[in-house]
Formats: sequence, structure tokens, C-alpha cells
Amino acid sequence: MNAAALLLRYLAISLRGQLQYRASFLMAALGNLLNCLIELAGIWVLFDRFGNLSGWSFAEVAFFCGTVNATYAIGELLATGFDQFGTLYVKTGDFDRLLLRPRSTVLQLAGHELSLRRLGRLLPGIVIVVVAWAALDLPLEGDRVGLLAFAMAGGVAFFFALMVLQATMCFWTTESLELMNILTYGGVETASYPLPIYHRLFRRFFTFVVPLACIGYFPIVAVLGVDDPLGTSRMFQVAAPLAGFAFLGVAIGVWQLGVRRYTSTGS
Repeated sequence: MNAAALLLRYLAISLRGQLQYRASFLMAALGNLLNCLIELAGIWVLFDRFGNLSGWSFAEVAFFCGTVNATYAIGELLATGFDQFGTLYVKTGDFDRLLLRPRSTVLQLAGHELSLRRLGRLLPGIVIVVVAWAALDLPLEGDRVGLLAFAMAGGVAFFFALMVLQATMCFWTTESLELMNILTYGGVETASYPLPIYHRLFRRFFTFVVPLACIGYFPIVAVLGVDDPLGTSRMFQVAAPLAGFAFLGVAIGVWQLGVRRYTSTGS
């Protein structure tokens, strides 16, 4: 079987297993749904009090919020194995089994589990994007929709890469560091707002070091069809999501270095 077919089989097995416990799935998904709605409610309260945020309307910020939440949910959905890597594989020594199999460890961990509870963040994110699109009266054009899909694909690659880097730390620290939550959950919160509201150093960090703005802010500005207060060109905005794929390539390279560092548990 080729890698894609094997990954689909892994995910199908995961789905069947989770659907054996429907009540657990529904409660977990509901928790994620409420968390997403609370975040949106916090943004609404801000705009209800001040009217706008440095010239950005509530609908525009909601568009940012919905897009990044949907993107993160898909990335987290596909990277559950990396998210739980320290506990499930390093501490127990079970990573040895993955190394003995004639398949990529990245493929095996990506197929570890398709966590359905992430749908609780994905579905409201998509709904928010659709409602904000209608509220902003954006034309339903192929290039806009295509750019949004491209930006989300780059975002999925970016968040998947963060999970890979988080797992890689376990080769040196045994368990993933809470520091990574600053870039995952904190990254979602950051990308829910337009980049110009942040300090210059903060903007540069999330553009050139950890390219969160390249999969969130810049392409969304192009989708909205507004001028970027930071002065970036439309060509740059359209090409920006490529940074997400490049970041994933770097993360996979770092992962391979970590795998060579792995020495098992010794138990």
C-alpha cells in the first residue's frame, strides 16, 4: 500500500474506535465548541464597547478569528499523535515499535488518531467565516475562495509543524514543554486579531521567525480586498502561505535530527 492509502486506513480505524464512545465524543466536541464561542464573545464585547479596533470592523476581525480557528482545528486533528508523543511513546518506550516498522515515523504518528473532538472548533470556525463573508458582502469569486483555501492549507501545514516541533522536544526533555502552548493556543489567539495592532518586534517575530502572520493575516487581507496598513504588496500577500509549507519542511528536518538522538527508555 502506498503512504496515502495507509494513512487513510489508519484514520478509518481511529474513527471507528472513537465512534464506539459517542457520548464521550459529543461532550469533548461540545467543550471545544463552547471554548470557540467564548473567544468570539470576548471579541464581540470588545467591539461593543469601542466600536472598532484601529479601524478594523467586528466582521473583519471575526473573519480572522474564524479562519484561524478552523485552520488550527484541522492541523490539530491530523497531529494528535505528535501532540501526545511524550506520554504515549517516549516515556513508555513504544516509539521503538514505530522505528522497527518499514514506514515513516511521521506517517505513523499522523495516523495515530483522528481526534473527532476537534470538530467542536472546526465547525464553528467555518460558520463564522461564512457569516463574516456574508456580512462583509464579499463577492463569491473563484480567486478569493481559492486564496482562502490556499491560506488554510498553509495554516494546517504550519500548525502541524508546531506539533512536530513540540514532539521533537521530547527526545531531550522526555515530555513536551508548555512553552509550545504559547505558539499553538497563543498563536490562535494572536492570529484572531489583525497584525498591525501589535508591536513592531512582535510583528517581525510572527512574520520572519514563526510565520504565523503569513498563513493568517497577509492572505486574509488579500481575501478581504483591503489595503494592508503595513504596506505589503498583493503579490506578497498571495504568496505568503507558502511559508507554512516551508516551516513544515524545517520541522520535519528537525524531527529527523531528534529521531537520530533517540536512545529508548532503557527499561
